[in-house]
Amino acid sequence: MRTTWIAVTALLSIHCSLFLSSAKAQNVVDEVVWVVGDEAILKSDVEMLRMQAAMEGTRWERNPDCAIPEQIAVQKLFLHQAAIDSVEVTESEIASQIEARIEYMVSQVGSREKLEEYRKQSMSQIREAMHDDLRDQMLIQRMKQKLVEKITVTPTEVRRYFRELSEDSIPYVPTEVEVQIIAQTPRVTPEEINRVKDRLRDYTDRVTRGETTFQTLARLYSQDPGSARQGGEMDYTGRGVLDPAFASVAFNLTDPKKISKIVESEFGYHIIQLVDKRGDKIKVRHILLKPEVSDSAVNASLNLLDSVAFNIRQGVVPPILRQHYAKQEFTFEDAVTFYSDDKDTRNNRGLMANRSERGQTSRFQLKDLPPEVARVADTLKVGQISRPFTMINERGKTVCAIVKLKNRIEGHKANIAEDFQVMQEVVMAKRREQALHKWVTDKIKNTYVRVNDEYRNCDFEYEGWVKN
Repeated sequence: MRTTWIAVTALLSIHCSLFLSSAKAQNVVDEVVWVVGDEAILKSDVEMLRMQAAMEGTRWERNPDCAIPEQIAVQKLFLHQAAIDSVEVTESEIASQIEARIEYMVSQVGSREKLEEYRKQSMSQIREAMHDDLRDQMLIQRMKQKLVEKITVTPTEVRRYFRELSEDSIPYVPTEVEVQIIAQTPRVTPEEINRVKDRLRDYTDRVTRGETTFQTLARLYSQDPGSARQGGEMDYTGRGVLDPAFASVAFNLTDPKKISKIVESEFGYHIIQLVDKRGDKIKVRHILLKPEVSDSAVNASLNLLDSVAFNIRQGVVPPILRQHYAKQEFTFEDAVTFYSDDKDTRNNRGLMANRSERGQTSRFQLKDLPPEVARVADTLKVGQISRPFTMINERGKTVCAIVKLKNRIEGHKANIAEDFQVMQEVVMAKRREQALHKWVTDKIKNTYVRVNDEYRNCDFEYEGWVKN
């Protein structure tokens, strides 16, 4: 969710994927234009990226006829190395990202029905169109992080870099904000949980009686968009990348003919079937069902948070807390302790943390906040508390929240005294960029590459694509 999401871009990106799928289904003539290792790059791949870039208004520094296939080829190199190094992203991670993006797009067009109408596709088809591209993007990003994880810079290098910059080259630091949040996950009723469990028990009974297969039921009913289309099957996965409760049950399975007991994870409720074990990795298939949160539960959370926000603004302790609360004044930080169930911020007085490979800070550019939080925070003055709103968290669950704008640092030219971390990140980014460029160039030297004649005279960013 820490990605810059522009509604039109997101919608058009999916449109491109669906358009290409439709074109291929209609047997449009295609051809291989590049080969990288054992991976082919098709003309349709190049045309899809060209169309997407045109719709997003991308400006190319080099001839796009050359830059686009080269970009795809570089991605192939990173994906190939990710496979060699066993870099993984879980289906749960992919599913969470898909759901977050879908919820954002729904917020732009008004409803899931309108999104389906706009796309002329069902929600499951939209999810399927997003899946592979998003998985590859996550793998590439994770592989890049692994390649540069040991790169460091010293304070002396940062100061030297800053001194040598011309005035026109000093980076501009965009406006940053610090945000506190109180988040509540609306409660699912026991009746809804029992309904979900009864459905899973029914699936188990039907498979056990031989009426159908686990794979068929997973394709029809599982709410894990990544694995459902594979009959619920997940690739070989280590324990550490799975939800702990899910992993505990999955790794204890021994009979592929048996189905596990019902497992509750942070994503919902599962039944699991063993496929194979290989060393410290396991291959299973599963069916995920997510209990539905009722509108009344969402409204109850929103109403509670509205009252909490009112009491904070007035500084008045809520009546329900007065007999247990000695202080006379009621603050946002106090309310976090009593009302927030967000484990990531509750013990930090509600202050949101911006985590990246560079470390952790409380400062966010608006584009790095969850989009729902960013839209609200951008309307607040420092110290103001928002009205309650709903959002989708990183686990794909509906959350009700209020936020307080704790601080706002207006955009300015960086200076070494106040923005040392920003300058350090600039230097680190350059070091990483140089390291990745060298890695790609070296990788090309040791990889089989065949380029069609029409690309042989291109001015490529990386050397070595055209081999004599």
